[in-house]
Amino acid sequence: MAKKRVSRSRKRQLEEPDKFISFTAKLLGLLKKYKVPALSVLGVIFAIIIAGSSVYYYSNRAESKTSVMLANSLSKYEKIKAKQGAVKACQEVANDFNQIVENSWGKNSAKPARIMYANICYNAGDFDRATELYNKALYDFENNPFVKNLILNSIAYSREGKKDYKTAAEYLEMIMSGPDDANKDETLFNLGRLYAVMGDKNKSIEAFNKIISDYKDSSYLELAKEKMLKR
Repeated sequence: MAKKRVSRSRKRQLEEPDKFISFTAKLLGLLKKYKVPALSVLGVIFAIIIAGSSVYYYSNRAESKTSVMLANSLSKYEKIKAKQGAVKACQEVANDFNQIVENSWGKNSAKPARIMYANICYNAGDFDRATELYNKALYDFENNPFVKNLILNSIAYSREGKKDYKTAAEYLEMIMSGPDDANKDETLFNLGRLYAVMGDKNKSIEAFNKIISDYKDSSYLELAKEKMLKR
């Protein structure tokens, strides 16, 4: 049987780097360099995805409708938050976001919407709802190790918000056991903090020492050294 030939134009498409992914990677590098918190990084990533979704799925009416609804809901949230605070804003947009993430239409747009809604719940202090949404989002991005780690990190922050330090540490350990090395220095620093709160001095020291020994270019290096000096 003759081999199916691949056209030159198709070869160029396969060889050309994805501009959206490349842009996102560069942006994440800048965010990490200037110490933007993980939750903020996550918010920016999905804001980009939301913007991109209107381009990638414009031909699908359901997706287009969902993208517009999502953008409007985010705008509504920001306006209310600026005037009345995060708790009130979360309450006002809850129905909008529940429609987006729980309905069958607009499935692709629902994925970033679930993350954005989780962030909104987190900022409002509803850590249990945030945890629930983040956990569901893990399935949406299970094949993307980098984004999956950001979600795991966000779950850890949510459990820390409930003072459930043991569970928070367990989610951070999941990141450390994974193959993706991005942001593991931040994960180690947070593990060091949590273990210190839980009274596990040895594990806390181990986490900070690993930053010092293995992540010499990390923005958390000096912070880790300060923590060790206080021991």
